[in-house]
Amino acid sequence: MDGSTNNSSIAAGIELIPPAPPGFKSGFVGIVGRPNVGKSTLMNQLVGQKIAITSPIAQTTRNRLRGILTTPEAQIIFVDTPGIHKPQHQLGEVLVKNAQSAMRSVDVLLFVVDSSVPAGRGDQFIADLASHNEIPVILGLNKADQQTERDALDRSYAELAASYAWEAVKFSAITGDGLDTLLAQLINHLELGPYYYPPDLVTDQPERFIMGELIREQILLMTREEVPHSTAIEIDQVIEEPTITRVLATIQVERPSQKGILIGKGGSMLKAIGSAAREQIQKLIAGKVYLELFVKVQPKWRQSRTQLADLGYRVED
Repeated sequence: MDGSTNNSSIAAGIELIPPAPPGFKSGFVGIVGRPNVGKSTLMNQLVGQKIAITSPIAQTTRNRLRGILTTPEAQIIFVDTPGIHKPQHQLGEVLVKNAQSAMRSVDVLLFVVDSSVPAGRGDQFIADLASHNEIPVILGLNKADQQTERDALDRSYAELAASYAWEAVKFSAITGDGLDTLLAQLINHLELGPYYYPPDLVTDQPERFIMGELIREQILLMTREEVPHSTAIEIDQVIEEPTITRVLATIQVERPSQKGILIGKGGSMLKAIGSAAREQIQKLIAGKVYLELFVKVQPKWRQSRTQLADLGYRVED
């Protein structure tokens, strides 16, 4: 990804949006599903670059993130959403409300499931929510490469799709198998329309946001279970110099014990997180990065609407 993802570049780029050719289609596709079914991995694979963080831990995605794919025939704006689940705190309620809002504000819904396990109650709950919207729904059977009892699993989801008269398509977000078929089905449901974004843009999120997400991804990957969901990232400063970009960021946690875990013995954990995140940010901006991380205790921030808003977590329209 290049510097075109920052705010000024997006503003400048919008002035350069070309007219769409005859027969061109465009629209918004909402990606919904249970936590950890591979929604973010799928969006990264579709747009061809890493714009959404991924980890084995559920509830990785917190913000409604847009990925943009432009082909000669169409421009698809993918709206990645937090996994729909039973909320345990104010942050969880915001995330689920935003996912449900996304269902009502797109042109096509891509309901992603983990086809390596049978359809469950969580899938049925989301299917019922999706069926209340008068827009096309495609049931996306992800993780096809991990299926062991293929016939039984396929039957499980074929029954789910049939009960709502939905199309279903199998694919693997990891290997890319089946994604051509998926894209063809999505484009088939879009209406004729313009370019919403410049054709070379892959996300509408500013670089600062993605920098924070790349830091949070390393926390998800490296720390024990009690820490990851209690963290939020603030990018305090981004200083661009001729040969290096300096990034200063603060990691918010809820308890002093979590701060201790994040820092680690002699600062070892914070150093490892910073080193891995710096490598990812360097790929993002295609340049050298100096990253300095701080850790701050902010008690019960996930329960406070004010603190959630300050950290960028608001119920979206």
